[in-house]
Amino acid sequence: MPDFSYEKNCPTQGLVFGIDEAGRGPWCGPVVAACVCWPNYQIDPDLAHQINDSKKLSATKREILFPRIMQSGAHIGIGQASAEEIDQLNILQATFLAMHRALLDAASKGHPADFALIDGNRLPKWELPCQALIKGDSLSLSIAAASIIAKVTRDHIMQKLAKEFPQYGWDKNAGYGTAEHIAALKKHGITPHHRKTYKPIMALLNG
Repeated sequence: MPDFSYEKNCPTQGLVFGIDEAGRGPWCGPVVAACVCWPNYQIDPDLAHQINDSKKLSATKREILFPRIMQSGAHIGIGQASAEEIDQLNILQATFLAMHRALLDAASKGHPADFALIDGNRLPKWELPCQALIKGDSLSLSIAAASIIAKVTRDHIMQKLAKEFPQYGWDKNAGYGTAEHIAALKKHGITPHHRKTYKPIMALLNG
């Protein structure tokens, strides 16, 4: 289970945020990032024992943990990059943009980061000291919490968009290329929320 080992080994006495994203793979919608920091690593042990990589948790469990994390005394920031920005920048750079916006959101609430642990094996070109952590959402409690916040936030965004475009099934598939989504694309075409640089969408655009 993830814990605070990596946070406590960071070369700072300040605020260490764990950062993760949701939505790199889907064909539409934004990519969403979250950053989470528990000051002095103070967290309810019961909550800590339930937090894990969001992909290892059921949707129901994520929905239960989301408000608990939000109300746990953690410093939290959320950011996103739109489908248009993904097309302009590419998904990696748009992900870093969403992560930077999450940190700015936390800073706007009076909690600027001193160090960041970022899930994955790539680092953005920021002035902020940071460390990439492969499978970080299974190792770092802060990153695991960020993965839950990012995933639930994005799911809620896609559920809202699904009310505007119900034929694509985004409330169930979150924008991934399911059979239902593909069938709707062939019948109804793309929406402004689709990522036009993704190969399946490009193929449709090219006829």
